Amino acid sequence: MKAIVYTEYGPPDVLQLSEVPRPLPNDNEVLVRVKAASVNRTDCANLRAKPSIMRLTMGLFKPKKQILGTEFAGEVAAIGNEVTAFKVGDRVFGFADGGASSYAEYLVMEADKGIDIIPQNLNYKQAAACIEGVHYAYNFINKVKLNKGDKVLVNGASGGIGVATVQLLKYFGAEVTAVCPTQAMPLVQSIGANRIIDYLQEDFTKDNEQYEFVFDTVGKSSFGKCKHLLKPGGVYISSELGWMIQNVWYSLTTAILGSLPGQGGRKVKFPYPPDIKRSIVLLKKIIEEGKYKPVIDRTYSLEQIAEAFKYVETGEKIGNVAITIN
Repeated sequence: MKAIVYTEYGPPDVLQLSEVPRPLPNDNEVLVRVKAASVNRTDCANLRAKPSIMRLTMGLFKPKKQILGTEFAGEVAAIGNEVTAFKVGDRVFGFADGGASSYAEYLVMEADKGIDIIPQNLNYKQAAACIEGVHYAYNFINKVKLNKGDKVLVNGASGGIGVATVQLLKYFGAEVTAVCPTQAMPLVQSIGANRIIDYLQEDFTKDNEQYEFVFDTVGKSSFGKCKHLLKPGGVYISSELGWMIQNVWYSLTTAILGSLPGQGGRKVKFPYPPDIKRSIVLLKKIIEEGKYKPVIDRTYSLEQIAEAFKYVETGEKIGNVAITIN
């Protein structure tokens, strides 16, 4: 089968289209004929092994898994002897942050992991480009006690995680201020943002409003720059570790002491995302209710994968980038 292989960490040019053996499912696994995948921030991090701490699980000097890709959608081609939740021909989608090897014509996935039946109102391309964003967005929201009407600022509201965060916050009844560039404003408004700050025109950290929560879905700010935007007792969450892994240390301090010393009860939490299956269950529910819209910026073929990565790494994508696999 065709697959995109990388034998070393580095820029998109290390990716090579190769012929590799088709995988066979074990007793508890599903063989999926892949129809579509995506290129997202997780994939970019896996490609370059950045932050470097990722090498402890991915491979210290070179990748253990030589086929990249975390999201996928496709058709069940075969099942293991112990699999009862799926049958051949099922339309399925899934996500594995450690790697699903989805840049290939076929992949195998454990049946009880991050895989489920695609909602009827999604095509393969849409299905392959929505789980990662929702999974990380939900793990911002479930780290706080969100009440209807709470004010939330979302930095990076037009990225894959940001688009999902805005939509989930609206689903749960929050009032959302979204930070995005000029060209993304119509899209961000269409998915429910109550107010938009164009970061090309103004610095959102100088905003006069205060919020219950500040969610930095692109990790380009810091608690220090945003703490005055939080109401007393408010919570800051970033998608990145922060300088000197500060967001993890602040989060540990919050967990131990209840808040950060001298910060008016303000807290930092870290969105550790362990339960992919739970995120997929929520995603299916809101899609079937017509309350979530997958957003696809560009589509590339498998052969164009390096170009897709280069585009995603510009940081200019709006929503998600899909990969079609024929």
